[in-house]
This record gives sequence, C-alpha cells and structure tokens, in this order.
Amino acid sequence: MQEPRVDSIRNIALVGSTGAGKTSLVEALLHTAGVLPSMGSVLQGNTVSDFEPEEIHRQISVGSTVAHFSSKDRVFNIIDTPGAAGFVGETKAALRAVDGVIIVIGESGVRSDLESILAVVDDLRLPCVLFFNQLDKDRTDWSATLKACQEALKKPLLPVTIPIGAERQLAGVIDLMQKIALRSAKDHPKVQSGPIPADLEQSAMDSRKVLIEGVAEVDDRLLETYLSGAEVLSQDISDVLKRATHATTCIPTLCGSAIHTIGIAALLDAVAAYLPSPKERALQHPVIGTHTNGEAITKQATTSDPFSGFVFKTIIDPFVGRLSYVRVLSGTLEADGAFYNATKQIREKGGHLFTILGKKYTQASRATAGDIIAIGKLKDTQTGDTICDEHHPIRFPALHLARPVMSFALEPKSKADVEKVSLGLHKLVEEDPTLEFSRNQETKEMILSGMGQLHVDVTFEKLRRKYGAEVIVHTPKVPYKETIRKTAQAQGKYKKQTGGHGQFGDCWLQLDPLPRGAGFEFVNRIVGGAIPRNFVPAVEKGVIEAMHEGLLAGFPVVDIRVTVYDGSYHTVDSSEMSFKIAGSMAVKKALESAHAVLLEPIMNVEVNVPDEVVGAVIGDLNSRRGRIVGVTAKGGTETIHAHVPLADMLKYSLALNAVTGGRGQYTMAFSMYEEVPRDQAVRVIEEHKSLKHAVAH
Repeated sequence: MQEPRVDSIRNIALVGSTGAGKTSLVEALLHTAGVLPSMGSVLQGNTVSDFEPEEIHRQISVGSTVAHFSSKDRVFNIIDTPGAAGFVGETKAALRAVDGVIIVIGESGVRSDLESILAVVDDLRLPCVLFFNQLDKDRTDWSATLKACQEALKKPLLPVTIPIGAERQLAGVIDLMQKIALRSAKDHPKVQSGPIPADLEQSAMDSRKVLIEGVAEVDDRLLETYLSGAEVLSQDISDVLKRATHATTCIPTLCGSAIHTIGIAALLDAVAAYLPSPKERALQHPVIGTHTNGEAITKQATTSDPFSGFVFKTIIDPFVGRLSYVRVLSGTLEADGAFYNATKQIREKGGHLFTILGKKYTQASRATAGDIIAIGKLKDTQTGDTICDEHHPIRFPALHLARPVMSFALEPKSKADVEKVSLGLHKLVEEDPTLEFSRNQETKEMILSGMGQLHVDVTFEKLRRKYGAEVIVHTPKVPYKETIRKTAQAQGKYKKQTGGHGQFGDCWLQLDPLPRGAGFEFVNRIVGGAIPRNFVPAVEKGVIEAMHEGLLAGFPVVDIRVTVYDGSYHTVDSSEMSFKIAGSMAVKKALESAHAVLLEPIMNVEVNVPDEVVGAVIGDLNSRRGRIVGVTAKGGTETIHAHVPLADMLKYSLALNAVTGGRGQYTMAFSMYEEVPRDQAVRVIEEHKSLKHAVAH
C-alpha cells in the first residue's frame, strides 16, 4: 500500500435510517471515484457493503462495512453503518473510528432511530455533512425535508447544492459555490457542467444568500464584506464553511440521488473540502488516553508519535478467520509486528495487515496514523481494546454500548448440536458486543439476549449458516424463588435395616425467615454430642440439596436460617449418608408448616421517551405492576425510572415500540426479589404444577 499523507485521509461514517440509501450511496461514491465499473444494487444483492447473506435476504445492513478507495489525491475510508435500531452497537463502535459523518436523509426524513445516533454524533462532536438522497422518488419534497431536518437537528443547515428538477425529472444539482449546474446520468459517473437553468437562477441566488449569511455569522471579516455589498468570494465562503463545520456549528447540505449518481461528485468534493483529516481532527479534538500509571496522555495523528490504535470491530469467519478492524490513531504499525494490548495487558503477536473494501481484503506492508486497517488472526484482542507500542502504553476510553433489552431461551434441536450452539454463540458475541449469551444456573436454560427481535433473529440465522447449529427458541423462564414467613420445627429421622449394617440418622431442625436478600444460614446448636460433630456437615449438605426445590412449585428456597439443635445417632448404623437424608427430610417437613411464599425478581427499569408519550408509557408500566420511582427530563426526552417485575417485562420491547412509534428505548437490570401477590402466585404455582405433570406423563 502506498503510504498516504495523514492530511489526505478522510475517515467518514454514513449514518441514516433504514431505507435512506446508505448502501446505494457507497456504490455511487465508488462508481464516481472510478473504483467500480458499474454500480451494484441492493435489490439484486450485489453491493460492496451489504454482502452477508442475512443482509442480501433482508435488504438491510446488519453490520458496519468499510470501503477504502482513492480519488483526486484523497484517500477515503467510508464506513456504511446499519440504520436499524437493533444494530446500533455496530454504528456506535464505527463512530469511534472516524473523523466525520455523512448524515443520509431518505424520503422518510429524520426518524427516531436516526435521532438516537445523532445524539452519539453530538456527544463525540463529530463534524457532519448532510446528503438528501432519493430526490428522484415520487412525492419527495426537498424544501419540506430541509425544513423538517432543520427543526430536528437544531443546527444551521447551509446549502452547498440544490436540485435541478424533482422526482422523476431530477436531472442534476446546482453547485452554489461554483455557481454552475452539474448533470449526470445513471451508470455514467462523468459529470457535465454548464450554466444554471434560467428558471432556477432566482432559486440558486436565494440559496446562495442563505449559505453566505450562514457562514457570515461565524466570521466577522466575511460579515463586513457581505454587509458592505461587495462580492463575497467562493474561496472565502469555502474556507469559513470548513472552519464552522469542523467546529460543529453548522452542517453543509447537499442533495441528489445515489442510484442515479446525481450529486455524488459534488458530495465527494464536499467531504474532502469540509470534513477533517485525522490530523485536523486531532488538533481540534485531541485523542486522550490513560497511561498504566493513571496519567493522561494526548496522542497526535502523526507517524512520529509511538503507535496506538483502537479496535472497533471484530469478524470471525469460518473461512477467512479472525480479523480485527483497527483505527490507527498514531505512529506506524508494520505487518506481522508485535504490539501491546493495553486493555488486556498482554503482548499480542501481530498478523498480516489489510485495507478493506467490503469483503475484499488487500494486503498492506504497514499502517500509519489515520489509517483504518484489518489485522489478521489476533489471539486475545477484542472489540473495544486499545493496542499500542509496548514501551509507550496507553489505554483509550472503552466502548459504552447499551445492554440488551430482549432475551430468548434456546435449546439445540439435537444433542449433536449442543457444542456447536455454545461455540457458535460465543464467537458471535465476540463479533457483536451488544449480544449476551449465558446459562441461567437457576432455570438451567441457555439465554441469548439482544437489542430486539430483528437483532436476535439475524443472530440465529448466522448461527445456522456459519456454524451449522439449529436451535428451538422460546420465552425464557422467570427465575422465581420460594421463602418462608414463620418459624417452624421438624424432625428428620432416617432408619433402614438391612442384612448387614443398617442406616440411622436423626436430627431436629428449626427454620427461621431472614430479611430479603440475606440468602441462607446454617447454625449448629448441638450440645452434649446428640449428633457427633463429624455428621453435622452431612446434615447441612442434605438441607442445601432439599432447598433446591421448594414445596410450592419446585423453585429454590432462599432467605432462611436453618438450625440443627437436637438429634440422635447409632454407634454402628449412623453414617454421613444417613444424616444427609435425615437433614433433607427434616427441611421438607418443616417447610410444610413455615408458611411458604413465592418470590419474583424485580427489575430496575429506565425508559427514555419523547415528552409527548410519557403519560402513555407510565400508564403501560403501571399496568405491568410497575412502581414509578421518578422521571428526569433532558432536552426533548424524559427518562422514567421504575421497578417492574421481570415476568411483566419479557416482551416489553414490542409494547414500547407500539406505544412510542419506535421512538422509545429502555434498559433494565436486576434490583431485588419481592413476594408475588397472592392471585398472581396461585396462577404461577398452578402453571408449574401442570407443566411438571405433563412432563411426568
């Protein structure tokens, strides 16, 4: 790979709602740059950035994809990110690897799924260019969409190009900087430039005025020139617009149609002109990490600084192997060169380096500051890790991704698939940190948790395709528990006489309720040797085993103290086994009179929703036996804090989408166990008894 100067690199993420045309825009950019002789199509499933079978089948992006190419002495790394909310983790990770963003607005405008991504863009203070796509479609209105975007983004949108024609008559764009018309035809990236059509001259003048007034607000010298009535030079406008864009005080806007390559050449030029290089970005927003001694370190995007990089994506393919996508933040990394993983605090043997164009990997001899590359076959490095020069350790902030919101229990379709399922899901979780895979020790179920129904469905499809494992999926069981309300005592006496030595164990136990969350205590109050000391641990073992299944519905018994206070033994027939059985018998008998009750897990739930639907969401949570703890406001959204039983949250994601029109998000974490209301408990107990009866027969 020819080593590019850091100044010439542009690392850009495309963000937008599902269906906005991001993947088609990548095709158009590659075609315009001369990389592709002809454009692929999402409908035909032959695009550079959507190549996974799951993406081709569903015609949406489910993972972020890098497209590396050169054009006009510039080196571009364009990252096509998913628009669907279920894959937001991929998008957030990609945003950590770039210096700028192209916001792609389709015919549907700014939707809620895009609003959450734009909040991350704002937090990272990433400069943006906005591209109105799909203006060739019926009933698209550029002016109305521009106005709606202005309200949603709350930043000045300064037009750089405006459309020539509308809907099916879209023929090109007017470049307001150069004051020329740019026309292009489908599958013909060469742009024809000419004078502005007479009927659009006034519209172009008005739009250029908006542009000039917008940039004049941030530059006193330009404002003076404008107010004096003197001509404002295009170069001066461009220079000020670049500074304002880097400072994130405004957003240059362009328009066109990706599938007809209209406005694409102008967009490529605008990205090069107004979005920062890695060096410019680092000067304005320095990359700050932490030394192992806790000291803050600032990195510059130069080859003279020691090597450091951030892993923003991991791919584990049965054929290609393991690939780590890395944004090089400083220094130089040679192919097969060793480095230090500061996150894991281990030395990592380096692998081959590759530039990335969709699923095509081209070997490179080295990577330098500003590059986005893939490193092959790293053993211990994962997404979110910092890698660096071993003698100059640094650790960059970790990825903070949302926790999964929807869980499914699964079981392999056949015993032969058990290992395949476990191995495959562990690898898929490595690729996608927003997935969680675990085995619930209480319900004995394998649980996969994801960001929504679509996210989990795609994961199961990948599991089948990549690892040949089929699973049966169902709603996970609620890990209920049982406890007691009152003190009870009982004797457990086990006596068995056989031809030889018999068995004899006898103990008296007392059960006392403990505060919620206290767990289990075992107390030995044997005096006078009623039970020999060496048999007491056996009594405890029997007690613990018996508590695995309560009397109400077979759930584990918790929050009790068990005291052994009396008993008897036989000098010949007593054994550890006989006292273990006696302890188990005594607990079961005591539970019968200890007023057993059912406990359920209560979750800490935080729901973030727009102001106008807060009442409806609170009403829905109340209907789920939720207790509202508080509501906090931020901007145009509010966060509802509540305690809600897990049993009523298993399918909450679907309900929240219905109540909020897809604009709500929530997180939940375990809080405590509480007693189940009597009518609810009766229903749960009956259900589990019926299930046990059905299994038995």
